[in-house]
Amino acid sequence: MTGTRYLVVGGGMTGDAACKGIREHDTDGTITLVGAEPDPPYKRPPLTKGLWSGGDEAKIWRQTDEAGVDLRLGRRIVSIDPAARSATDDQGEEYSYERLLLATGGTPRQLAGAPADVVYYRTLQDYRRVRELADRQARFAVIGGGFIGSELAAALASNGCRVTMVFPEPGIAWRIFPSDLAEAVNTVYRDRGVEVLAGETVTTVEGDGDEAVIRLGSGGSVRADAVIAGLGIEPTTALAEAIGLPTDNGIVVDEYGRVDGADGVFAAGDVARFPIALLGRNGRVEHEDHANTHGRVVGANMAGAAERYDHLPFFYSDLFDLGYEAVGDTDSRLRTVTHWVEPHGKGVVAYVDDDGRPVGFLLWDVWGKVDAARELIAAREPVDEETVAQLA
Repeated sequence: MTGTRYLVVGGGMTGDAACKGIREHDTDGTITLVGAEPDPPYKRPPLTKGLWSGGDEAKIWRQTDEAGVDLRLGRRIVSIDPAARSATDDQGEEYSYERLLLATGGTPRQLAGAPADVVYYRTLQDYRRVRELADRQARFAVIGGGFIGSELAAALASNGCRVTMVFPEPGIAWRIFPSDLAEAVNTVYRDRGVEVLAGETVTTVEGDGDEAVIRLGSGGSVRADAVIAGLGIEPTTALAEAIGLPTDNGIVVDEYGRVDGADGVFAAGDVARFPIALLGRNGRVEHEDHANTHGRVVGANMAGAAERYDHLPFFYSDLFDLGYEAVGDTDSRLRTVTHWVEPHGKGVVAYVDDDGRPVGFLLWDVWGKVDAARELIAAREPVDEETVAQLA
């Protein structure tokens, strides 16, 4: 049995950040990280961004081992005994621990009955596989118009590949962008050579020799050399559920990352459902900023820091020449207050509650204003277009 003071389950950005948060407060305690991927922790945004525009793969690594972390890669923890403070991985190795972090992230949603070679894009191995196909100028079908689908379709088209996007909503990033902006982005993609099949459902994906055939709800079909699905993720909570931890679309934690009723057990990152202080509710966040900040704070708390997590995470994206940063609750079903410097080219969208108070901001080609947007959310005062325009 391997004995360790801190056992981190999950080898993503959150796990790495937690290890470094631990080290800020405990320079000597042993840390063991068990990760399912064969690679050590790395930055994930370059998989749909920088690596497609000439970025160096050597620069994505997080150097987790330099924090004195024992990395056990290509392994999964399959059982936990919280009473004995022990865990077992899929190779039969047992670990005893004093503090346990569940940073298990999420599992991509999959297409029922689809061939095994559909790529549910999430890992470095996925990037390498798709990059090899792209270098051969493969034809791609991208199913999903959300965060992963929109970024990857743009990256592939920018690398000279033929791309068809298929998604059921009327516009790209429909759940985030106001309808007029989402439909304008459709036009940008079409102008860049992407076939955008908005408002279209997928009934089946079938193999036909070396090709894939996507059957559409309208009766049509799309043929491609490779299919990529970006359908979002489900939080990976099976381990937590097996030992009776509280779950609700994620593992429920308090403002310190502690799991209620399980002494010495913490959760962080994509899998954690945590109190979002500025929004006055609990929720999950699946973006880089949250992985880094929540991971670090919860890791520090494992080592005794007693630091509340009150950060409101932001996220960002690059779509061809378009780019944005966003913070807070950016749900397109909310009422908005908008100021465009250039229609659909540069501007700010405030998402507001029933009283006109902002709960989120979309900063479209507006940079360096995330902190100012957070301050407006924290102020809890109604905003008008004049106020929103000050961010632009």
